[in-house]
Amino acid sequence: MNWKHKMQVLAGAAALTLATGLPIGAQVSPATGPGIPGNPSLIGDTSAVAREAQGWLADLVRIDTTNPPGNEQATAKYIAGVLEKDGITPELLEVAPGRTALVARLRSTAMADPARALLLVAHMDVVGVDKSKWTVDPFGAVIRDGYLYGRGAIDDKGMLAANLAAFIALKRSTLHLNRDVIFLATADEEQGGDASIKILIAKYWDKFAAGFALNEGGEVVLKNGKVQYVAVQASEKVPVNVAVIARGTSGHASQPTKDNAVVHLAAAIEKIGNYSAPVRFTTIVRRYFEQLAAVEDDEVAKWMRSLDTADRGEHAQKVISDMSPLWNSMLRDSIAPTMLTAGVRANVIPAEARAILNIRLLPGDTITVLLADLTKLVNDPQIRFEVQPDAGLAAPPSSLESDFYATITRVAGKEYGDAPVIPFQSTGATDSAQLRLHNVQAYGLMPFPLPAEDFRRMHGDDERIPLTAFAKGVDVLARITAEFAVMR
Repeated sequence: MNWKHKMQVLAGAAALTLATGLPIGAQVSPATGPGIPGNPSLIGDTSAVAREAQGWLADLVRIDTTNPPGNEQATAKYIAGVLEKDGITPELLEVAPGRTALVARLRSTAMADPARALLLVAHMDVVGVDKSKWTVDPFGAVIRDGYLYGRGAIDDKGMLAANLAAFIALKRSTLHLNRDVIFLATADEEQGGDASIKILIAKYWDKFAAGFALNEGGEVVLKNGKVQYVAVQASEKVPVNVAVIARGTSGHASQPTKDNAVVHLAAAIEKIGNYSAPVRFTTIVRRYFEQLAAVEDDEVAKWMRSLDTADRGEHAQKVISDMSPLWNSMLRDSIAPTMLTAGVRANVIPAEARAILNIRLLPGDTITVLLADLTKLVNDPQIRFEVQPDAGLAAPPSSLESDFYATITRVAGKEYGDAPVIPFQSTGATDSAQLRLHNVQAYGLMPFPLPAEDFRRMHGDDERIPLTAFAKGVDVLARITAEFAVMR
């Protein structure tokens, strides 16, 4: 590190101290925290870059990229400035007006080999907020009680800042790379519309084509102050939105009718809300439960081991589904009514009432089959179903036998105190599905050790990330990246 760069780091640290009122050492410590041992290795000490990354994360949170409209261009320009300070030349990729992605590359040789390249990917946009429900400014990057609060702190600006830190740490190291490492910041992940990775791939695939990728989607699960297990996403469910439309006779509300569209819609939604699709085990879900049973409480483990048995399987599936909404969704196609629309005035019976179902299909299942089952279930000629545009696409799972999966497993297991590392099928959608459709072995690992209570804040109120967990995530991500980047 040269003298000028040392002064930049010290200035950034001083600014953070003034902004938070906490000494930097109390805010970030990659080798401390509950259940988080430290382990210096190939990349060296990451504490300095982790401190810088906390500042980047705070700045990223302060840039409001609520989607819609996104405004990712402002974030892309900020990241470009960070990279340029370390002598890295980024490229801005316009996907739509005001919506820009960013790519940067560390080269191993003059001639790129996309089949070997590693892609670090995270998205810049965030979901909306109801500010009245937050105890802090959601775009203020407020630090309180050892947490950084803000929309995107977990999803996905924490990952964005950690990827940036790992990428820059690799640039500053003296390691000889045996594969290109590519940093990619995407737009429109939350909506999947005209500025999404699908469009980015169509326009600019040659800029970031890779054989392997690391993205969000996995979890480091903290339980009772200790990392219980590390879940590496290798597959994901397929999102489809479906409108449920009820038609009836409009008229004066003083004269109720039997074909009231609101009544028929309400009855249909009640039936759908109480419906559970059949259980189907994908290979990854079966392995997830088999390996999780080894670290779960005896009572829970007993039912996990019985999930696919002939005599107790059906009952075990119900028990496990009732224990956790996540486990319930992993086992079957899931249906969540999320929006209702009807009427123009209190005294008018509407001719139409609508609801939106957010459906997550298991890979390999089709919306046609599920809607046929729902049509029989509702059994109402006044109800019809309409699949909405921009549905997700089923992608093949990433291999659990690849060198990159083995590297993630080895490094994560060691860095999280020999916690088991298990494959995971996420219920949420990520940009990895589009990458897998382009033959990329993409894996998800959000490397921050978090308890369930903090995971639940994702897309919710008072989203936050523990600073020790963020620093540990930077450390682990840098080590995974470095080890794979020098592997022959």
